[in-house]
Amino acid sequence: MWSLAPWQGRFLPHPLPPGERLRAYASWCNAVEGNTTFYAIPARSTVESWARQAPDDFRLVAKLPRTITHEHRLGASGSDDLRAFLHAMEPLGARAHALWVQLPGAFGPGDLGALAGFLHGLPGTYAYAVEVRHLAFFEDPRAAGRLEQVLLGAGAEWVPFDTTALFRSPPASDAERDAWAKKPRLPRRTAALTGRPIVRYLGRDDTARTVEGWQVWVETVAGWLREGRSPTVFVHTPDNAEALPLARRFHDEVRARVPDLEPLPEPVPAEPPTLF
Repeated sequence: MWSLAPWQGRFLPHPLPPGERLRAYASWCNAVEGNTTFYAIPARSTVESWARQAPDDFRLVAKLPRTITHEHRLGASGSDDLRAFLHAMEPLGARAHALWVQLPGAFGPGDLGALAGFLHGLPGTYAYAVEVRHLAFFEDPRAAGRLEQVLLGAGAEWVPFDTTALFRSPPASDAERDAWAKKPRLPRRTAALTGRPIVRYLGRDDTARTVEGWQVWVETVAGWLREGRSPTVFVHTPDNAEALPLARRFHDEVRARVPDLEPLPEPVPAEPPTLF
């Protein structure tokens, strides 16, 4: 995400070499989704570069490769890829806030045994967070309860992907139409299982609709903070063009309710300062 083209030269300095892009992003937000790891296991040297750029308290939530979650469906046949991925992630240390197990929509209640076995076989070095997309986990209380038991037994979090704002009214842009075709349409879930809940929120390309849709999360996250939890929230829109200032606005709204929340860093200027 930190190399998104619409941000370059507008929010982030441009051009920047690859070894400086995460550092610039980290001046805007203190967490990022590592989505590229879903498509390919990065070289360890690449992850070492991420670790050099990110502050010690930065949070990177890295998605497990799709070969593990989607192709091998958490089975033993994906163990080589899992070992390679865990080896690559080692340089992040504590910056690896959680490893993110995003499961396909076909992964349903009948697959929970595979999930339980997989989670219990993972090293205790990392925290783990699981995103499910099968409708039964949201509409069938028994299925949801069984999933919660599996996650609690492994100390893993359930990651909600809230797309309710997107689907509240018909799409109004090409990016929204694309998101309508690709994103899961699931009920909102706001319960936390651990002390480190993770939320993925997808709004609209219209800022007012995005802000309106996240109000439930502002109150939920403020409540988690008062309970002593340490939540991480990722704010998206279909085109993500305004995601950086929107994330900071969300943080400001939460901080207005929980003044003890640490402020975000001061962003580096996108353009060098001038004398006049």
